[in-house]
Amino acid sequence: MLDIAEELHRWVEQGRTFAVATVVAVGGSAPRQPGAALAVDSDGTAIGSVSGGCVEGAVYELCQQALEDGETVVERFGYSDEDAFAVGLTCGGVVDILVTPVRGGVFPAALAAAAAQAPAALARIVSGPEELMGRALLVRPDGSYEGGLGGHPELDRTAADEARAMLDAGRTGTVEIGEDGSRCGRPLTLLVESSVPAPRMIVFGAIDFASALVRVGKFLGYHVTVCDARPVFATPARFPDADEIVVEWPHRYLESTDVDARTVLCVLTHDAKFDVPLLEAALRLPVAYIGAMGSRRTHEDRNKRLREVGVSELELARLRSPIGLDLGARTPEETALSIAAEIVANRRGGSGASLTGAHTPIHHDGPRAPAGRIGSVA
Repeated sequence: MLDIAEELHRWVEQGRTFAVATVVAVGGSAPRQPGAALAVDSDGTAIGSVSGGCVEGAVYELCQQALEDGETVVERFGYSDEDAFAVGLTCGGVVDILVTPVRGGVFPAALAAAAAQAPAALARIVSGPEELMGRALLVRPDGSYEGGLGGHPELDRTAADEARAMLDAGRTGTVEIGEDGSRCGRPLTLLVESSVPAPRMIVFGAIDFASALVRVGKFLGYHVTVCDARPVFATPARFPDADEIVVEWPHRYLESTDVDARTVLCVLTHDAKFDVPLLEAALRLPVAYIGAMGSRRTHEDRNKRLREVGVSELELARLRSPIGLDLGARTPEETALSIAAEIVANRRGGSGASLTGAHTPIHHDGPRAPAGRIGSVA
């Protein structure tokens, strides 16, 4: 639900009533992950998606029903071989969807936080006693919370602890706890949706390839910074889509700015005087991805120089160079796509191989975690 929070926040401010359908569990080759949502207002306007189209019509009707009767329900959709025309997922997956009418409670505050990119986690009961279904708790980074799940007094406290841990990692997903707040006993399932600021992409080198990469990075939801020591190249006119343009030596900027386990660093300078001090610092930071542009000859020379300044083999193993996947790219736009594809594969745990003829999963549940990585973007 927090993925469409900006529009839903506007609906709240406009006084519109609406219902939200949220994916709470998936099985098989389901197209959307927990947290994906479709919202429908009282006028019939719809935003978002829960399945990429397979069950949208049926879920739309469930939202309209929830607006009429005020009831929270969980519905399961799957594919039936016996009835190929039944409402379900033609890909063969299974998806459980929670449909909730939004009428006050903690939802407006959760939507406001997500729209402002302020860190917060929304925890909702999606499996358990019928009378508790859909109850919600809004958890802040300091562990404070508002709302309530009902039931045992310890339930809120345990749920807040679990939600805060997922918020710290920037993760959205489900967690099971005991109905009385213990780690055992009759279980209930919480869907925890984390709202965190957009992950950072820092592009070093104000070249044409960087301009294309900035556009793709914005499309993927990154907060994109361009950094170059040359003021004649690092200008808003050349990078109108960037969130931030910094004129500074790359390694100095990296040492002074905030990065985290979701940050990606793309080094497109392919100039030793910039690359070596920058990568020497970058390869020792707990970031998600570090890639550097250049030919294979440039790569070998750069590695030699990095070893000479004390970069270890383990640290060098984190470097993706030459940057990107082998797409045969030539233009700046094709190269940006190649780099973005490698970033997504690294983030989601994909191999980068063609799906044709492969027997590997199409969708991956989690990333391959490099050294220092603690979580993923949901």
